[in-house]
Order: sequence, then structure tokens, then C-alpha cells
Amino acid sequence: MEKNEFTQSRLLSLDFFRGITMLLLIAEFTHLFDCLVAPELKTTIIYSIGMQFHHHPWNGLRFWDLIQPFFMFIVGVAMPLSYAKRIKKGETHQHIFRHILKRSLLLLILGWALYCIPEGRITFFFQNVLAQLSVTILIAFLIMRKSITTQIITSIALIALSELVYRTFWIEGFTQPFTPDHNFGAWFDLLISGELSGGHWVSINAIPTTAHTIWGVLAGKLLMSNKTNQQKLYILIIAGLTTLIIGYGLNPVIPIIKRIATSSFVFASGGWTLLALTLSYWLIDMLNLKKGVLFFAVVGMNPLFIYLFAHVGGAQLINEIVTPFTFSAFNWAGELWVHFLTTLASTFSLWYICYRMYKQKIYIKI
Repeated sequence: MEKNEFTQSRLLSLDFFRGITMLLLIAEFTHLFDCLVAPELKTTIIYSIGMQFHHHPWNGLRFWDLIQPFFMFIVGVAMPLSYAKRIKKGETHQHIFRHILKRSLLLLILGWALYCIPEGRITFFFQNVLAQLSVTILIAFLIMRKSITTQIITSIALIALSELVYRTFWIEGFTQPFTPDHNFGAWFDLLISGELSGGHWVSINAIPTTAHTIWGVLAGKLLMSNKTNQQKLYILIIAGLTTLIIGYGLNPVIPIIKRIATSSFVFASGGWTLLALTLSYWLIDMLNLKKGVLFFAVVGMNPLFIYLFAHVGGAQLINEIVTPFTFSAFNWAGELWVHFLTTLASTFSLWYICYRMYKQKIYIKI
């Protein structure tokens, strides 16, 4: 696909949003953001910015806490677009449903395997984005053809169900809903795996965060509709601000905690996600600021491949290949700068792999 064909045949705002999200993810795998929080930078604004690229330890919301909601929402946006294309090609709903079932199963297996590989043993953790998506995609698809009202009610019901279970769980030692490792989510992980995952993350997050994928489906349908661009923009803004207000409004009663996906977190992160899509849509699809979109989009065209490749050691391997060259060329600049340039070069190398795959029209999908 040549550049002009690329810009004419796709929803560019979605490509940009997905691409920049994936580029940030691979930058994390190369440890680029660790350079920003080096001890020698602690009193600088760089350190404060760098902290935004690391998860909040518990109650609070940083930019990096939005990356997984971004990805889960983006998948939802793409679902009605993909569904329409498949129907146009003559596929039946039943056939597409079977594809979704297979896709969910594969995502679950891949997400689970990513925990087993570094551990060197079989362990049953399902906290990463692939495993979570295996649940959210399936639920979102099952109600995708229902009314907007039904989909919104379902998303809120899943959030409310999670909130109710956390607050009413009765087993001793796990009755404190907002205390690390002493809540229902921690108990559930002990039940299925016999141990906690570390970092206070829980597998049951997939239930409340299904709302992100459902809201993505609704946004995708909106962008496909016959409404004017202005109408689409206004609806996205209102939806984003509404969920944002709900999320932060709940915080005094229900703390915003990403690691257990509290109700307030789901709403607050969902609001930022909707507004991020709104900004992308306004800049790229409405104002036609398309220059540079391809740079990010090429990463988003192979999200599964680059995520798995970087996760299972590809980023580390590239770091090891790049390090001798950057240390030889920039050793005079000091250890911090050499480390920063090494991780930057590694991130660019991962981007270049995606770019070559795009040029060769190689797309890894399930």
C-alpha cells in the first residue's frame, strides 16, 4: 500500500491513536522512560515528567495508567469497522463469531504464556493486556448489535458488579476492597494460581474494564455513522467529559486505583481515552493534519507482533546489539546520556522493523 493509498482508505485518527500507543509501549520495553527518572534528575522537571510514564503505586492516576485502557478502547473502535468489512465480503455473523471465539482463545493463551516464559514454569496469571482483551473482546462482540442503551447499561452493570463483589466479599483476609492484596481480586488470583502476581495487579480487572472495549465499539459505530463530523466531535467530547467527571467525582468515595480497576478508575481513564480519540479525530480527520501519521501508524499495523516480540526478549536483544555502538560513539557524554541514546536507538530499531513489515505488506493477525 503506497502512502497516498494509505491516507485515502483508512480511518487515520484511529491509525494514529493505535500507533502512538504501541510506540509508547515499545519504548517502555526498551526502558527509555527509566532514563527520565534517573536519581541525578530527581530535582528536575524531567523527573516529574518521567514519573508520568510509570504506573501510580496505588491511589491516583498517571499518564501511563491510561495506556492499557487506550489499547482496549482502540480494539473496540476497530471492531465495528472490521465487522462491516467482513460482512461486505460475504461473511456471516456466525462465521465472524467463530473467528472472535478463536481470537479470544488465542489471546488468552498468549497472554498467559507471557507470564510462563520469564518464570520458566507454568503459572496462571492473566493480568496483561492480551489476556484481558480475550475477555473484553468477546463480551463486547456479543452485544455489539444491541442498542446503544443496552451496550451502555451492560458496561455500567459490569463496573457495578465488580464494585459490589469487592465491597461485599466475606472471606477473612480479603474483605478490604481498597487495600493491596487484601481484596477480592487478590483472593481470586490465589484461587486460580496459588500465588499473587506481584505489584498488586489482579486478573479480575477484565470484567470492569470490558467497559473500555464496549465504549470503543460505540465510538467506532459513531465514526461510521452518517452524522456530520461536527456532530461526531460534540458527542465524543460530551461522552468523554461526562465519564471523566464521574470518575474523578467518585474518587473521594471510591479511590482511583488502576491495579484493581476500581469503578472510579474505569470511568476516569475511559474519559481520558474518549477525549484522546476526540483530539486525534479533530486534528487528523477533520483538520487534515496528516503529515507524520504514517510514522506512528506503521507500528499500529502490527500491534500483536511488536508487543510479543518486544515482550519475550526482542527489545532486550536489540538493546544488547545497539549498546556497543552507542557506548563507543557517545561515551564522552556520560553514562546517563549514553543510556538514554541507547534506549532511543533501540526504540527506533523496533519502529524500523514495523516499517519494513509495512513496506513488505506483512501483517501478523489472529
